[in-house]
Amino acid sequence: MIQHVLVAPDKFKGSLTAAEVAARVTAGLGVPTVELPVADGGDGTVDAAVACGFDRVTIEVTGPAGERVPASYAWHAGDATAVVELAEASGLRRLPAGPEPLTATSHGTGELIAHAVRHGARRVVLGLGGSACTDGGAGMAQALGARLLDAEGRELPRGGAALRSLERIDLSGFPDLSGVAFVVASDVDNPLLGPHGAAAVYGPQKGATPDDVKVLESGLTRLAAVATRTHGLMGAVEHDDIVRAMGVAGAPGAGAAGGVGFAALAFLHAEIRPGIDYLLGLLGFGAHAAGARLVITGEGSLDEQSLRGKAPIGVAQAAARAGVPVVAVCGRRTLSDAELKAAGIEAAYALTDLEPDPARCMAGAGPLLERLAARIAADHRLAEGTP
Repeated sequence: MIQHVLVAPDKFKGSLTAAEVAARVTAGLGVPTVELPVADGGDGTVDAAVACGFDRVTIEVTGPAGERVPASYAWHAGDATAVVELAEASGLRRLPAGPEPLTATSHGTGELIAHAVRHGARRVVLGLGGSACTDGGAGMAQALGARLLDAEGRELPRGGAALRSLERIDLSGFPDLSGVAFVVASDVDNPLLGPHGAAAVYGPQKGATPDDVKVLESGLTRLAAVATRTHGLMGAVEHDDIVRAMGVAGAPGAGAAGGVGFAALAFLHAEIRPGIDYLLGLLGFGAHAAGARLVITGEGSLDEQSLRGKAPIGVAQAAARAGVPVVAVCGRRTLSDAELKAAGIEAAYALTDLEPDPARCMAGAGPLLERLAARIAADHRLAEGTP
């Protein structure tokens, strides 16, 4: 029996999708492979699921700036599972004119979820990452039927800043989701509020100034307080108590994607799971790794961020459980050989080993990857025994 090589990379952001990376590596290896593009819940999660056999469902939803945009989710009819990627509908790449830190909304993500539920989903996997909004998932909840009202009974406008005027949350129009299991795939463990919360940590990445961060923190605090007071997320407490109490707002992952993690926990009763580990299971990594002689993973940059639960490290850990050695391809690397080996990666092959100019690396990533793959095949004698 000819053993295969399992090619399971994440995307090279700005250059190649995960599927394109896998195809280029396969082309350069010249030996039997199984291509399994992966993602950790952020950008590219839907593409990875589609590449592994899910169907793509595309609809028009509300983008983060309020405009209508096309967005997709992945659908598996066999077990009625939908994979919803927040970045598809509410990501930074959906902003036509630059960041809108105070007004960007997660409404489109809620529309994707609502469509999947109407489509018959019994399980919805929500990948969080790359969000443009810091609205605590308010827009997502509104799209599903919640009404967020001010003291005059008026619906709040979009965005995190408007949450400062929140007085009441009306869930009378919220659908019965008791028959749907929600799983948040995210490796972010930030709480909703405080110095490690959604506004303080991720707001600046979405264009928020220091003053904007204060506004967003105030809005998220108000959202958590009203949701707690009116919906018993941790028992009836007064507004000022929310900053000291844990409850849903303080749960690890509540601050993911500008607080969408909070809304998923509070209103969807979601379970938060480590993003890459959960998605590898969903995509059948273990079955594909069985009998493989080598696993090749990778991403655009192997750096300190990679060690914090990014896809290549998750792949390496899963491959170790299957007893299969792992190497990585990347655009560039800043991790030492010792750091890579400690993470379960025997060696890393970088595009910058072949072309030191970063711009040329990005422009010619495909052909360079094929050359790297040929080097891997030679170093690991993959052609031996291949007809």
